[in-house]
Amino acid sequence: MPHNKPTRSEREFQDLLRRLELALDASQIGVWEHDVRKSGIVWDAQMHRLYQTGETSRLVPTAIWENAIHPDDRDRAFAEFDDAIARRGAYNSEFRIIWPNGEIRHMRSRAHFFVSEDGAPSFIGAEWDVTADVELAAELQRQRLVAEARARALEESNARIEHAAEHDYLTGLPNRRLLDKRLAELHGNKSVSSLAVLHLDLDQFKQINDSHGHSAGDTVLRAAALRITAGIPADGMVARVGGDEFVIILWNFAGREELDRIAGDLQRRLGKKIRFGQELLQSGTSIGVAWNNGRNARNLLTESDLALFQAKKLGRNRTEFFTRQLQDDIQSKRRLAEELRLGLQRREIVPYYQIQLDAKTREIAGLEALARWIHPEKGALSPAVFLKVADENGLAAEIDAAILSRVLEDRLDWQAQGAVVPRVAVNISGPRLFDPGLLANLEALKIPSGALSFELVETIFLDDSDDRLVASIERIKQMGIDIEIDDFGSGHASLIGLARLRPKRLKIDRQLVTDIVGSKEQHRVVGSIVEIAKALNVEVIAEGVETEGHAEVLTAIGCDTLQGYALGYPAPAADIARLIAPRALNHATPGVGGR
Repeated sequence: MPHNKPTRSEREFQDLLRRLELALDASQIGVWEHDVRKSGIVWDAQMHRLYQTGETSRLVPTAIWENAIHPDDRDRAFAEFDDAIARRGAYNSEFRIIWPNGEIRHMRSRAHFFVSEDGAPSFIGAEWDVTADVELAAELQRQRLVAEARARALEESNARIEHAAEHDYLTGLPNRRLLDKRLAELHGNKSVSSLAVLHLDLDQFKQINDSHGHSAGDTVLRAAALRITAGIPADGMVARVGGDEFVIILWNFAGREELDRIAGDLQRRLGKKIRFGQELLQSGTSIGVAWNNGRNARNLLTESDLALFQAKKLGRNRTEFFTRQLQDDIQSKRRLAEELRLGLQRREIVPYYQIQLDAKTREIAGLEALARWIHPEKGALSPAVFLKVADENGLAAEIDAAILSRVLEDRLDWQAQGAVVPRVAVNISGPRLFDPGLLANLEALKIPSGALSFELVETIFLDDSDDRLVASIERIKQMGIDIEIDDFGSGHASLIGLARLRPKRLKIDRQLVTDIVGSKEQHRVVGSIVEIAKALNVEVIAEGVETEGHAEVLTAIGCDTLQGYALGYPAPAADIARLIAPRALNHATPGVGGR
């Protein structure tokens, strides 16, 4: 019987099959075949490895495949296979399977429909594990979502930062940065026919903060922001630009009358009380207004600020409009303030002295140092010209210090000439009393006891003097410097404050002295003040003595010391030196010096 050897073509085919099996094995792709009329599936070895069955049989029940599919994917996988059968088309599906050990794997299955030689409808397909691909895709998706979330968070953060950079944290209103940006936009907008800036400052805000605390102040600011916002038209914007300062921009309004109406409405709104706990807080507002009115609108913010300054200066809780005259006046004051600063550096602020006489003996009992500015062009200027500007520009304390320094120098000069120098009264402002370096500076000067008196010119502090002020004054007394109260009876100083501070002397205000000769009422008032002072062991100086009749009546009432033009005008140190020289002692001449 002849031996049938495989032909060359058969060997090549078998070799190709082996290569294909090796390739499939290497690729970990399982091959399966299924006759849809039967309940079994033909699996190769790789299919068993993919499903971890532990078996090797080629024919396996379809239940092995069905039961291995994840319950959540089973209906979909069956439906997709049924659809392929119905269409007699390609089968394409992805699903999860569960290994016997519980591990979940992702599978991808592809198959083609064919009809076998015996007419059986069948599928032949391949299946492979795509778990790594799915997990990678899931990780990429997760990373993409994380990246998108971070991008959104960054965008939101940038938006918050940008919002915070352009808005006030307390009220939520735009701040100065956004205000400037909006103003610039409006300047370049041709559709804007009119433009105005209203600068608002809350009256009494500092007192509310000091009396009720910063929480109360915050409550007032938030309430003010809401009320201002409610009081401006749609073509408007409000910003908080400072502690208690707000700025409103209005555009396309009718004219001056509408601005007056809006400002009046805002003052009514902001004048209403604000509840804070059990308290009812009340403020008000000063408003400065500037509008283009045919002019260049680029300086409106500065102009409204100038108008606000004027409103506060004239009494607060009012509205002032910017004018060219206002600008000229303020610029003039600013120039004066600059000159005053320079004058302080050049030692142009000097004391003039007005003598104070003992009411009974008419001998010199003291001197009051009064500031004069020896201006290089305008000559000697009285305090009426520059003290208000000094207060407004924070120079009052420097003037006090300059006068004190020159007074001490003059005393040394007078003493060097052999004069017995009387006590010198020097004005001291409220802010200087609160200067933390004042006491140390005074101690360093080594002022002789009894040489000086400090006149408290801002006697409003007497009504509500705090512990720091009282302690500061007590230290000054311990240095041998007397304390005097100026302008007593003018309505500022109180008896409570007088009793608490126990000054060495008080000065009766000149307004009470003017009519004392002919007015019984003024006579009684001054007499009462003298009696109260004596009860407290406080000496009394009467200023404004302009006639001998004044001097006689005040002496009879009981005043200790007299001061006024009838006795001597303020004079420079050189004139006073001649007056208190040894040969002039006990021979004081009324009318020394000039106005």
